[in-house]
Amino acid sequence: MIHGKLVSFTDRGSEVAARIAALLADEHIERYARTVDTSLGGTALTRFAQQAMVDCDLLVFIGATGIAVRAIAPYLAGKTFDPAVLVVDEGGKFVISLLSGHLGGANELAVRLADGLGATAVITTATDGRSVFAVDNWAKEHDCAVVDPQNIKHVSGALLRNETVGLKADWEVDGVIPPHISAQIQAESGFAISYDTACVPFANTLHLVPRIVHLGIGCRKGTAAKAVERAVEAALLQAGIPMEAIRQTASIDLKKNELGLCLFCEQHQLPFVTYTAEELGAVPGDFTSSGFVAQTVGVDNVCERAAVRSSDGGKIRLRKMALDGVTVALAEEYWRVSF
Repeated sequence: MIHGKLVSFTDRGSEVAARIAALLADEHIERYARTVDTSLGGTALTRFAQQAMVDCDLLVFIGATGIAVRAIAPYLAGKTFDPAVLVVDEGGKFVISLLSGHLGGANELAVRLADGLGATAVITTATDGRSVFAVDNWAKEHDCAVVDPQNIKHVSGALLRNETVGLKADWEVDGVIPPHISAQIQAESGFAISYDTACVPFANTLHLVPRIVHLGIGCRKGTAAKAVERAVEAALLQAGIPMEAIRQTASIDLKKNELGLCLFCEQHQLPFVTYTAEELGAVPGDFTSSGFVAQTVGVDNVCERAAVRSSDGGKIRLRKMALDGVTVALAEEYWRVSF
C-alpha cells in the first residue's frame, strides 16, 4: 500500500486533489489544502516537504513545478531513497513525473493518474521516451535491490547510444532478452543479477540482488536485537548472501512480541511473520530435529521450518546455525530472471 500526501495551494487545486484522492482510494493518502487547512497555517512548506520526503512513498503537489522543486530540493537523498514526487497543474491537465520515475514508481503513477483525470502524463526519462529497456524499472518490477544506483547511468547511457550491455545472471533466464543486452559478450557496462555484490564482470557493473531469501529465526526469551543482528550477519556471511536479499523474517507465534526480534526487523524494514507450532510441524521436508525444542515449543525445529514455510516451500540455503541463543536458517523461494 502506498503512503502518500497531496498538497494544494488554491481552491481549484483543492478540487483536483480531491479527484486524485478518489483515484487513490485504495492507498493511504493524506490530503492538505494550504488555503483552508488550519493545521498548515504555521507550517512552512519546506518543513512539510521534509517530513513527507522521509515518511511517504508518494508526494503530489497540485500547483507550479517551481514550488515543488524549491520545496523538496534540500531533502533529496538519492535514487534508492527518494519517494515518487508528482506535480499536477491546478487545472488537472498535466501530471508530471518529477522525481524517482523508475525506482519510486513516479512514471507509473503519473500514467495512472493522468488516465483517471483525463490528463496528459509528462514523463521525461530518456529510456521511456525512446522505449529503451530501463534496468532500474526492471529491478523495481522484479523486486530486486539496486546495490549501486550510481551505475544505472552507465547501463542506461550505453543502451541509449545503441551499444550492447552485458548481463550476468546466476538464475535461469526466461523470456526474450531485450535488444542490445547480451549474456554472451564482453561489454564495458552491464548488470549482474547475483548475490555476489563484489563480482565485477564489467568495467561498469550494476549489481541487482533479488529479494527472495527468507530468514527463519528462533531465540531465547529476552534476546537483544544486537544478538539477533550478530547471528543473522554470521549466517548470511556463511551462506554468501547479502542482507539486501532478505524478503522477510519468520518465526513461531510464541515470538511474535519478542522485543529484540521485532526491533531487528524494524531496523531493517523487514516484514515479520509467525506461524503456530502446528503450522510449522506440517511443513514437509527434512529438518534438523531437536527433542528439547519440541518439548519447549511444540515443534522439533523453528528456524528451518519457518524459513521454508515463509518461502512457500523454497530451498534451504543454510540449515540451522546457532549463535548466542539465536538460531538462524535461510530458505530461497523459487525465482527466475524474467524478461
